[in-house]
Order: sequence, then structure tokens, then C-alpha cells
Amino acid sequence: MPTKKPTDTKKNTQETAHHTIKKLEEENTQLHQELINKNDKYLRTLADFQNYQKRMDKELQAQKEEIKKKYLLELLDLIELLKQAYEDSNPKSGLKLLLENLNKFLEKEGITYIDCKGKPFNYQLHNAVSTIEQSECADGTILDEVKKGYMVGEKLLRPACVIVAKKKP
Repeated sequence: MPTKKPTDTKKNTQETAHHTIKKLEEENTQLHQELINKNDKYLRTLADFQNYQKRMDKELQAQKEEIKKKYLLELLDLIELLKQAYEDSNPKSGLKLLLENLNKFLEKEGITYIDCKGKPFNYQLHNAVSTIEQSECADGTILDEVKKGYMVGEKLLRPACVIVAKKKP
């Protein structure tokens, strides 16, 4: 009897090894198929993303062209008004009309003038180009405006260039 046990054990070990190998081969095949599926899904997603990028680039370019067209048309209207004012025998009325149209355009775009004279200096809105010593004014009060400043909505478009008072000692 002892001779049968080693062969049975050897046979069982071979069957177990064969069974394990078969299981591993099936798992390997399954994993290989999953990898192929995931790779295919990845490639499709990548292609979709690249198509999305191309579409967004085209849309952005079209949007830029529309904005450019809008402003160029506004500019052409203003140039025509300027030419009419130049050719007019009394250009003052033509220039007045041109300035009114420019102000309407700025208002339509949400651009507002920064009122500064007599107000305290604010480094976020003003650019001091000079200081003048004065005894009547509070230190840091804006005396004069050299160049107007503008806002677009709540954001600074251009700071105002101003002359600021400095208290005489």
C-alpha cells in the first residue's frame, strides 16, 4: 500500500498543477481581453478629446473673428464721421457728433471714467506723475488729472495719471 500513495499524490499534484495552469491561462486570456477592451476605450476617448480640442479651437477662432468684425465695424463708422468732420466747413459740429458717438460706444461696452479731482489718491486706480506741496489741501489729495483713467465694469482698464498734493511742513 505505501507504494500507491506516492503515485496518487504525484497524480493529484500533477492534476492540481494542470488545473492551476488551466485556470491561469483562462485568467491570462481574460485579462488580455480586458486590456484590449480598455486600450480600445482609451484610444476612442483620446480621439474624442482631440476632436473636442479641434472643435474648440475652431469655435474660439470664429469667436475672435466675430469680435474683431464687431469692433472694426464700429471703428469704420467713427472714421467716416471723422472724415465728414474734416471735410465740413464748420468741423466743430462734426467733431461734437464724433465725440458723442465715441462716448455712446464706450458706454455700450461698459467703460466708465474714473473721477479723481479732489479725491484721495488710490494707488490701485491712480498713477501719480507729480506731487505739489500745498498748505491748503490734505496730504494725498488729487489736485489735477494729466490723463483720464477708465474702468471696464469693476476692473481697471487704465489708471488715471494724476498730480497729488503734498502737505507743506
